[in-house]
Amino acid sequence: MSSAQLSNFVNGEYVEATAESSFDLIDPATEEVYGSSPVSSAADVDSAFRSAAKAFQQWGETTPGERQLALFRIADAIEANAEKFADLESKDTGKPRASLVADEIMLSVDQIRFFAGEARHLSGMASGEYLKDHTSHIRREPIGVIAQVTPWNYPLNMAVWKFAPAIAAGNTTVLKPSDTTPSATLFLAEIAAEFLPPGVLNVITGDRTTGAAMIEHTTPQMVSITGSVRAGMEVARSAASDLKRVHLELGGKAPVIVFDDADIESTVAGIAVAGYFNAGQDCTAATRIIVQAGIHDEFVAALAAYVRANAVTGAPNDGNILFGPVNNANQLAQVQGFIQRLPDNATIEAGGHRQGAMGYFHEATIISGLLQSDEAVQNEIFGPVITVQAFTDETQALEWANGVQFGLASSVWTQNHGRAMRFAKHLDFGCVWINTHIPIVAEMPHGGFKHSGYGKDLSSYGFEDYTRVKHVMSFIGR
Repeated sequence: MSSAQLSNFVNGEYVEATAESSFDLIDPATEEVYGSSPVSSAADVDSAFRSAAKAFQQWGETTPGERQLALFRIADAIEANAEKFADLESKDTGKPRASLVADEIMLSVDQIRFFAGEARHLSGMASGEYLKDHTSHIRREPIGVIAQVTPWNYPLNMAVWKFAPAIAAGNTTVLKPSDTTPSATLFLAEIAAEFLPPGVLNVITGDRTTGAAMIEHTTPQMVSITGSVRAGMEVARSAASDLKRVHLELGGKAPVIVFDDADIESTVAGIAVAGYFNAGQDCTAATRIIVQAGIHDEFVAALAAYVRANAVTGAPNDGNILFGPVNNANQLAQVQGFIQRLPDNATIEAGGHRQGAMGYFHEATIISGLLQSDEAVQNEIFGPVITVQAFTDETQALEWANGVQFGLASSVWTQNHGRAMRFAKHLDFGCVWINTHIPIVAEMPHGGFKHSGYGKDLSSYGFEDYTRVKHVMSFIGR
């Protein structure tokens, strides 16, 4: 793989795209162009799906043990190349280089190993005679060829969430990374090709037109996307015309509910890290704080002080930063747009500005005084911006928490166990953290409700999403 001109990876090798157009790859920390990747055409998409369909004839017949072994070997190879993966990821995203191996690369390795285990742990009802003189049993089978699209905020990690369960279940895939962050995903395909038959994992680069061509293609039986609500709705509409299965992990606007019995110092530290990690470019980020009125002023002051001292942004090779730049110029403009449109009732308690004249850096920002109906409360900013609202009682806290279109993640900070359990029940979000925010483990599902999409990543639930269930009944006589 050239560092200057990237190519698609199809049928076990790098291949030139037929399309004449390409994307510049831009370093978010310097705004320098360091390479390019092709905008794959419908012909490129068709070639990748033909490769995946041919490979499925063989891969779909492999045993769970064979698939498990291949995934274990891929995980080992990623671990052995962890530093290179971190270099590629940092260059594409601007993330702090010092923490990438521990925070993301090894997390991806662990998740692949988890799905390797799931390959040999298929679930179903017990065989038995549910109708007299007839025995029934369940087959759990691969779906076939899967079309997958991943975002730019966690390029390698999101690619793993897609390909690992799909391949573990016996499917083959065509995966398109974000146009701004393709490098680590292409290297993943190169590594995986040492242990997978050609065509099992194909990676093509491109833009929205490439993604649309993937969804519209007649070969894939399922489409899985992590992206914006807009993209998810477009995918769902397109897939419906061919009755493809759809798996959507979309946006979020996580409420962080802080009660007056929470320890302010430790809560502030936990929320700040969970809010500004990856420059807030995380659908589960702790960026919408709803704090009890009695401690609101003290909490905001403590959070602002912590942010000024610790939520530092800067170049990826600076070992003292918490987060790097946002990913691209459009995203920086989106963050700045939210701040420029703030209503008169809003107060910027910290930050609020772009940092420096070069690179897509933005200060860690805190905004107080917002109303529930304000844009910055209702819509996903996807940047290093935290909002704070003051609530009076549990009823209002719950109403505000649930009063957005998203339903991905949430957290409750309190020492009252009964209250924590009440909120865990009534919060309309796919994940509820209690006295913590943002930890993810491979064994537990990740996925939301409402406009955050449907389907689960990670866990046995995520694995089962890539399978189909068949009932087999036999007449056994008397």
